[in-house]
Amino acid sequence: MRAPVNKIIPFSSVDGPGNRTAIFLQGCNQNCLYCHNPETINMCKNCGICVESCPKGALSIINEKVVYDYDKCCNCDTCIQLCPNDASPKVRYMTPEELYDKIKNYLPFIDGITTSGGECSLYADFLKEFYTIIKSENKTTYMDTNAQIPLWDKEELLKVTDKVMIDLKAGTNDDHIKLTGRGVDTVIENIKRIAEMGKLFEIRTVVVPDIVDNMKTIEVGSRLISKYPEVRYKIIKYRKFGVREEYSYIKEPTSDYLQSLKSKAEELGVKNIQLID
Repeated sequence: MRAPVNKIIPFSSVDGPGNRTAIFLQGCNQNCLYCHNPETINMCKNCGICVESCPKGALSIINEKVVYDYDKCCNCDTCIQLCPNDASPKVRYMTPEELYDKIKNYLPFIDGITTSGGECSLYADFLKEFYTIIKSENKTTYMDTNAQIPLWDKEELLKVTDKVMIDLKAGTNDDHIKLTGRGVDTVIENIKRIAEMGKLFEIRTVVVPDIVDNMKTIEVGSRLISKYPEVRYKIIKYRKFGVREEYSYIKEPTSDYLQSLKSKAEELGVKNIQLID
């Protein structure tokens, strides 16, 4: 059993509580307009555009497939910048045991691991095995997800998952489809059920002006979690950095507007709010 690993960040303070190793898996079942990791959306199509441009010769074509040499790579990301397919050739297919071997030296210095993407829940069986290994080392396991897959059906995975962090992109189906290409019903159901299980760490909304009704999103999210004082609502300012050029026209929200959204969440009973301005 293998999963496509896009990137490993050894130490992160923004992917859950404490110091964590963040692991990004390749492939996503949404296509958010403002995606800040668009190179994680699709799998490499082996077009070869990136190969000749690699300054270190870390990319080659073998049997009509782009092959990545991790040891030669200088992480200049020229390949990602040139890719026309919202993909990356810098993907390594790993077993849970191989991924553990890559990160085991970080374990004395971290509180746990967080898997992200792309969309890590696409690889539920892989996560179950990997989380089981991590739990055996007395470290915590967090899942960062868009919640488009019914997680409440993944009982064996949830047994070894300490906490889940869910993106609530929009509060209505029409807005969610406009922003991501998919509806919001499964996301909302996941938030309800994961919260009831005591496994929801936070929900997050990136505030994107003029595209969706952000106040409606905050109202929906707040009502979902207000009876769980331990669950955090992270309200995040949209920023243009890293966004695909064709969507760079989207403007950033003002600080006053973000404060008004925070006030609405407080008004609706949310006790734990983090505003990222």
